[in-house]
Amino acid sequence: MEKIHEERTDIAATVMALSAESAELQTRVTALRRELVHINERMTAISTTLHRLSPAWLQDGERERFQ
Repeated sequence: MEKIHEERTDIAATVMALSAESAELQTRVTALRRELVHINERMTAISTTLHRLSPAWLQDGERERFQ
């Protein structure tokens, strides 16, 4: 009977530990998603800037290759 009680205690402790780990992982996933959004915004800004600048530094023949 005591063994069953110990097993239940072990299971409860495992469930609590996994729940805590799950919460930590969810927090990390949320932070990573925010960072990906930030990186995407930066990439878009850089891409837009490069497209604006490209006519200034590409000659006519080269410009056609990159469009």
